[in-house]
Amino acid sequence: MTYDPATDSETTDELPVLPTDRHTGCPFDPPAALTALSDRPVRRLRYADGHVGRLVTGHAAARAVLADPRFSSRYELLHLPMPMEGAPGELPPAPVGDILGLDAPEHTRYRRLLAGRFTVRRMRQLTGRIERFTADCLDAMEQGGTTAAFARPVPTLVICELLGVPYADRGRFLGLVEVIFDQAADAGARDEAYAGLLRYVGELVLAKRAEPTDDLLSDLASPGPGPGDPAAPGPAASGLSDEELAGIGGLLLAAGLDTTANMLGLGVFALLADPVQLDALRADPDLAGPASEELLRYLSVADPLLRSALEDVEVEGELIRAGETVTVSVQAANRDPRRFPDPDRLDIRRRATGHLSFGHGPHQCLGQQLARVEMTVALPALFARFPALRLAVPPGEVQLRERSSIYGVVSLPVAWGKE
Repeated sequence: MTYDPATDSETTDELPVLPTDRHTGCPFDPPAALTALSDRPVRRLRYADGHVGRLVTGHAAARAVLADPRFSSRYELLHLPMPMEGAPGELPPAPVGDILGLDAPEHTRYRRLLAGRFTVRRMRQLTGRIERFTADCLDAMEQGGTTAAFARPVPTLVICELLGVPYADRGRFLGLVEVIFDQAADAGARDEAYAGLLRYVGELVLAKRAEPTDDLLSDLASPGPGPGDPAAPGPAASGLSDEELAGIGGLLLAAGLDTTANMLGLGVFALLADPVQLDALRADPDLAGPASEELLRYLSVADPLLRSALEDVEVEGELIRAGETVTVSVQAANRDPRRFPDPDRLDIRRRATGHLSFGHGPHQCLGQQLARVEMTVALPALFARFPALRLAVPPGEVQLRERSSIYGVVSLPVAWGKE
């Protein structure tokens, strides 16, 4: 039977809002209130501005929405499910180069240019460099006594290497990225941070146009032949303007370091809090691949994903009306017992493929293979270097990154010497 919101007995005030508080129970689980809303794969949801849209918690329903071109990613069509400090009543269109807020055909054009540069083969070719970066960071961790020398520097070094961003410049962009993802920050501060990141990457683009090096930004920015003179430099051979290159580079830089950094930090926390799973990984480093997939499923650090219905669409027997914003809860979908038996248990031997932590459909994360390589290299290396690694505080005292759009830990106090 098709669900018709027009006949629903719930008033707008009675509709649930999106639960976001993850820290009151187990720090690795979705909010208890979100779990309670997962009895139906699709339900009505009240948004921060009063809009009535939908919440999708079922795995099959989430895949259906994310793969369907009748659901748009354009920011100006979306409503925010949670309040954000100073957020505008209506979202502006995506800035130039921000492929996350675009639909086909614009999104398709950008995606085709980038997809060939993020192949599984190319990402695996970086394994040796990632191993060296990880070893260097573990050396620094041993000297400094904190995972801060490991969880953030590894992905920062890797994304800098891939894009051609000088690691020495990290002081110019790391703080900006923190503000961009901080939901508690004022909207003006987030906009200013984003503009600052674009200015920085824009400077890099101009430098690489003049003197290309062996990296992704140079590849995209390298000039083609000038008009009528094959020897004269013309626009970027990729066809991208400098503004587009700055936007794409800024997006890749921010997303490439922040998501993986928080996955590593929170993943280490989850393993240290579960000695059975940690012992299994220590005993068999070949479990690093399955463990990474399971941690991605279990932790779901990037959540939620938003879409807007361009026309009436039926999903799991429920009618989603044109214009409704759909909030796809990755946390809930990755804990759907119809897809993952006993979903609230961390099991690094689980076949967790099919999780939605990298999204699904045309907007599935370009850098997913890079993130997998980083995790499968870094996690076993950490526990091999520090076989006695343990939490230095009770789990309940670990400070969580609660008001960011990328969930994680603020810091993770650890010890590895004799107790």
